[in-house]
Amino acid sequence: MTAEISDPWATLDDLMGVEVVEPVDHAIGPIAFYGRCSTEDNQDPETSHGWQLDTARKFVEPLGATVAAEYFDIGQSRSVPWERRDEAGRLLAALKNPNRGWNAVVVGEGTRCWFGNQFSLIAPKFAAHGVELWVPELGGKFDARNPSHKMLMSVLGGMSESERQHVQARVRAAMDAQVVNEGRHQGGRAPFGYCTADGGPHPNPRKAAEGYRLRVLVVEEASAEVVRRIFAEYISGKGDRAIANGLNRDAVPCPSARRPDQNRHRLADGWQGSTVRAILENPRYTGYAFFGRWTRQETLIDPDDVAAGSAVRFRRSSPDRVVRSREPAHPEIVSIEDFTQAQLLRRSKAAGGLKTARKTERSGRSTKHVYLFRGRIRCALCGRKMEGSPRAHGMYYRCPARTLAPGSPALESHPPSVYLREDLIRDAVNGWLGRLFDRSNVNDTVAALVASQGASGGVPSEKGRLKQRLADAEARLSKFHAAIGAGVDPAAMVEAINAAQNERAALRAELEHAPTPSTLTDAEIHAMIDSLGDVGAALSQGKPERLADLYAAVDLHVHYQHEDRAADIKIHPARSRVNSVRVRGGT
Repeated sequence: MTAEISDPWATLDDLMGVEVVEPVDHAIGPIAFYGRCSTEDNQDPETSHGWQLDTARKFVEPLGATVAAEYFDIGQSRSVPWERRDEAGRLLAALKNPNRGWNAVVVGEGTRCWFGNQFSLIAPKFAAHGVELWVPELGGKFDARNPSHKMLMSVLGGMSESERQHVQARVRAAMDAQVVNEGRHQGGRAPFGYCTADGGPHPNPRKAAEGYRLRVLVVEEASAEVVRRIFAEYISGKGDRAIANGLNRDAVPCPSARRPDQNRHRLADGWQGSTVRAILENPRYTGYAFFGRWTRQETLIDPDDVAAGSAVRFRRSSPDRVVRSREPAHPEIVSIEDFTQAQLLRRSKAAGGLKTARKTERSGRSTKHVYLFRGRIRCALCGRKMEGSPRAHGMYYRCPARTLAPGSPALESHPPSVYLREDLIRDAVNGWLGRLFDRSNVNDTVAALVASQGASGGVPSEKGRLKQRLADAEARLSKFHAAIGAGVDPAAMVEAINAAQNERAALRAELEHAPTPSTLTDAEIHAMIDSLGDVGAALSQGKPERLADLYAAVDLHVHYQHEDRAADIKIHPARSRVNSVRVRGGT
């Protein structure tokens, strides 16, 4: 005999211990979801997006919410401010739209979305537009009047920053140990004189199962002879530039010309003194593995605006951060004795006050003449900066063909010397600037500046070019995987796949830190022009020092075309491009 059950579902839920959420009187309504996945290599974006969205839905759907919009960043570091993330930036822009279709935002995990003090900078923006923030770690929506909520979100930001720093420290410690104990090559471009070869299965079982192979450095004899020649000539007394000139005269291919596939960022236009210097200072030619000579440093984009975030720059590490293998890790090209002798010679030259021309220029050496356009005029034939050349009857800027690398394509059309007279270009520039910043024309100038910010002229942005290259790398990877699926021997594809994967990783890193273009308002541009001071007075007085400072303030650049005897002049005050003008001149 069975008892009568009035509510079967209630009884079953009670027996199974299921907690039923009671319906709410006032539903949240449409809500936007935001999530973030750090990198595709370490996390599957589809899986990460799925579990974060499920967590958010389980959190808010019992309260009557429906996800009406999704914003999910892939490959964006948590340290990047929201304004510089793609999807987070879109979300912030949508706040200003009264017809956005949602009035609240929910996240899947707070530590993935906010880093350090980012929440304290973002929350007021949501509050200003009447948008609620729902965070699972808070168990509800964020209440700005609740000090416990503020404290917890501050703790979450600190935990996120601590987690990132701990991961960085562990990875660096593991890589240091691999170099010290095993002499392992940690990737990147092989030094000139070496190439990478297959070193057998990867020591990491998981990576070995995925087909990864260990890469080792082997000597490339043709380029190794060039390295030996550089060290021998330097020890014999030649300088960096003298060695570079000798290599160019002998038509020795420079590193970017020998390996254009891994030096796409170079011009391949011959040996330079800086190239020779980099080879002379690389200790890996001794056969020992070195790691940590260069390090990534996060530098504030604007020291006066910490909220703008940081950009990654590579800097030389302090000596205590550099590690060396205990035993030789690859064949040597230069003996330890020769390498040490070269370093002692470099130190003695530096101690004696000798500097290269490049270092001297950077140190701001005093000059006899004031060069109004120093570093601001480029030759259209070869793209190089034209150098000041004082003459008895006036100042000129010249571009001599003799300093071009032998075999350079520019030599075919480059005259022996290209000259541009300073007073001709000075008068044309001053007349143009005077009209541009005249009180009667300044409003038109500001209007043109504002309008020019939205027009790219059909030229893709740096971020667009990086995205295109990333798409090409991913397309190649897809073709390689398809070839393996069609029956091609995987061993034959390992090197090509590894190269494509390395390129993809490098492009993602560049894309992550590519600056997002910003626009300026009328008032901001007026303020920037006012900060230049009295432009008319500087032009009328004609003092070289005032003119040089003015040209630097507006970031003036001249592109001289010898065939047409014309110069294209452009200025970029405070990152905004003003109109350009063409003037006639030259000799």
